[in-house]
Amino acid sequence: MARTASRKEILEGPIVRIMFRLAWPLMISSLLHYLYNMADTFWVGHLPVSENASAVAGLQIAGPVIFFLMAFAFGFNSGGLALVSQYMGAHRKEEANTAAAKTLSLSIVFGLFIMVTGVIFSPALLRLLTSDPAVARAGTVYTRIIFIGMPFEFVAAAYAQVMAAYGDTITPMLVNLATVLANIVLDPFMIFGWGPFARMTVAGAAVATIICQAIAAVISLVILFRGRHGLRVSWRDLLPDWFWYRRILKIGLPASIGVSGTSFGFLVLTGIIGRVPNATVALSAYGIGDRFINISFVAIDGLSLAISTMVGHALGGDLRKRANSVVWTGTALMFGMLVGEGILLWVFTPWLFRAFIPTQPAIISEGILFMSLFLPSIPFFGIVNGVQSAFQGSGHNTPPMIMQLVRLWGLRVPLSWFFGFAMHMGSRGIWTGMLISNVLAAVLALVFLATADWHHKVIEHRLALAEATDETGTSELIPTPAEPGV
Repeated sequence: MARTASRKEILEGPIVRIMFRLAWPLMISSLLHYLYNMADTFWVGHLPVSENASAVAGLQIAGPVIFFLMAFAFGFNSGGLALVSQYMGAHRKEEANTAAAKTLSLSIVFGLFIMVTGVIFSPALLRLLTSDPAVARAGTVYTRIIFIGMPFEFVAAAYAQVMAAYGDTITPMLVNLATVLANIVLDPFMIFGWGPFARMTVAGAAVATIICQAIAAVISLVILFRGRHGLRVSWRDLLPDWFWYRRILKIGLPASIGVSGTSFGFLVLTGIIGRVPNATVALSAYGIGDRFINISFVAIDGLSLAISTMVGHALGGDLRKRANSVVWTGTALMFGMLVGEGILLWVFTPWLFRAFIPTQPAIISEGILFMSLFLPSIPFFGIVNGVQSAFQGSGHNTPPMIMQLVRLWGLRVPLSWFFGFAMHMGSRGIWTGMLISNVLAAVLALVFLATADWHHKVIEHRLALAEATDETGTSELIPTPAEPGV
């Protein structure tokens, strides 16, 4: 399979066309990831009535715990994305290969650490989220098995990230497609005990998931070792290298703080919604509506990574005007797409809620209220995403970190609490606070884009390299600014 776009096309081709060539496989991968998570819930929901309620609830509370514990480490992949894309833009493939290998190596280390941390601490976190022993028990079984497979998850995710940075988004999509389909097929055999398998219920769902993650990790490594799709690494390349680790960690640390802070913020927001007088109705309406909105973000997720890749290539090739055009074009494109998707969702909201939960008129009514208030704000999320993609592609992740933390902790959480409780508006107030937070976050993002210098690259300038030898005799490359004043 050929790459989706060559280096020359990424640097010189029509921006919108190249952006979609890079983005459409990412969009499909994002949708597949959503289906990956839904498959477990779907099949567990078909267990006998005496088991399915606690099992499904256990999976639901497991999700935020898993995301929270892995979010900090996951954010460091952005460091690898910036380095690989900029080295490719500078036509320095050997260094791009090295950056990809060290990103993968570091991801394996993080995967092992998160595996141990999750197995030990996830039961305590789950007990904080529910007082139902059966739900906590199901969640614990599921999360512990999922965390055992975390190194595979990190390898597959790092592979997809560095390949996208290189310019190939199709190959990771095909790997994702194969493993998602395998997971959907394998789930019922291991949950219900079909064929040669024992009946494992919730544990079966988790085991099926990590088997498929392991398959994805092996396929990813084989592709990288053979180098048939561009990037190539060897076992020796995966050995720890603190020089490269420091570079990746330095670039990715702000992104990791932002992602983990965001994940915790959503946990707190869920707790706020759970304290309104009509908590069960509000949480149900929010949960269903959030699923619809997340599906509408599938296209935005793909475009965001495409923007980061194109910005990294442009800056690596010293094409600042090209990088600017990519960011503004991509941001306007996402805003316009979300306007259209928001209108479409608003038109079909009553039908969607009635189809999803037809016997609960209170939830349908609350869902219509939530979508009516929140949908006008989702185009502004496109602006935030576009600006964050610019900084991530350039390797400067502190502004996105600030934007993420301010959006959740400075705006959404306090505004939702203020309108919901201080103003005694209940769930309507929370939805209003969420609406205002998205609009203000977009304004903040545009201020950052206009005032912060995101145009300088993070890779060293080839002609200005100085070689230094440390006390152990190993040599390091000391980056010197490519331009005065940077």
